[in-house]
Amino acid sequence: MQMSERISGFQASPIRRLVPYANEAKRKNIKVYHLNIGQPDIQTPLQVLEAIRNYSKKIIAYGQSEGELELRQGLQTYYRSFGVEIALDDIMITTGGSEAILFSLMTLCDPGDEVIIPEPFYTNVGSFARSAMVNLVPVTSTMESGFALPPIESFEAKITERTRAILLCSPNNPTGYIFSGDEFALILDLAKRRDIFIIVDEVYREFCYDHHMFTSVLKYPEYAERVIVVDSFSKRYSMCGSRIGALVSRNHNVLEGAMKLAQARLCPPDIEQVAAIAALQTPIDYLQEVQKEYQKRRDFIVNGLRSIEGVKCTIPNGAFYLVAKLPVDDAENFAIYLLRDFNLNGETVMVAPAEGFYVTSGLGKQEIRIAYVLNTKDLERSLVCLEAALKSYPGRTI
Repeated sequence: MQMSERISGFQASPIRRLVPYANEAKRKNIKVYHLNIGQPDIQTPLQVLEAIRNYSKKIIAYGQSEGELELRQGLQTYYRSFGVEIALDDIMITTGGSEAILFSLMTLCDPGDEVIIPEPFYTNVGSFARSAMVNLVPVTSTMESGFALPPIESFEAKITERTRAILLCSPNNPTGYIFSGDEFALILDLAKRRDIFIIVDEVYREFCYDHHMFTSVLKYPEYAERVIVVDSFSKRYSMCGSRIGALVSRNHNVLEGAMKLAQARLCPPDIEQVAAIAALQTPIDYLQEVQKEYQKRRDFIVNGLRSIEGVKCTIPNGAFYLVAKLPVDDAENFAIYLLRDFNLNGETVMVAPAEGFYVTSGLGKQEIRIAYVLNTKDLERSLVCLEAALKSYPGRTI
């Protein structure tokens, strides 16, 4: 039977589509180090787990479509901690940051409308755009420039009568790039001049390294009507499976539109909101220690990759991902080789081919995204496997 054109145009996620190969390797008792997915091995805060264990309601009932009041109040306090004042009705709780992105696209765009996005970008945005029947228009950043934001003229040149928004991620998944205040000022000025929105995924705001500082796009109240922020509890508190996020905007027309979608899905999950309320009570030193740990892992993985002949990568400024270029003919074929054909003393590594993180055809073919979410001992074993596999891979290019 024929499937819809919409679903036929979807690509399977490069983060997850090789899972059958990983599962088969595990069935052969091969240990797989997962660098393909942003699933940290950092412990979830204990009070989050206790809140779940102590859930005492007699009925797990429908909740408010916009999310529970206590959680939204908690987020108000959290945002205030880094200098952002938002009203209670500026916040909608979503089923993960993913739903916040999808709601934003569906609220702003009609089928065939366009959203400009720097590439490489979080690959699942492509699926959200396809679901909303929105065309992503890429502005390309390059490894040679450290994946810096392309010149503002590059964005303006892409704007057409169908352009509805520019979608950014800072700190960036997958490159780790952090947009400066000056860069945001340029983008926001462009949005005002050309009458479009700015959507910013700020999920990784706690994870900035070296001298780099996070700037929230919400700190520009003069552009409030044009700004939507996507947030999530998944990575900040190592609770990815909880699927609690938020859509934040001072533009209440946006939130009223998104509410129609929120009501259609009824409400965000109740038990997970209880966990998120507890997460907001996490002491600041938890986040500080996690940030230090990720910076240590970043330094370890960058130094290790750069010691492997033919491998290139930048130094991420934030988040916990990087893009590496490999001396291979095709990164996806190499990723499959790692899982299907290779193991080193019963171990191998899983990576995400980066071609699916681009819109522009042909880009990312020799690149992979690595999530450095494992401890340094596991990262060390992963690097050993990666180096050995590159030496034996038939499609090596140097």
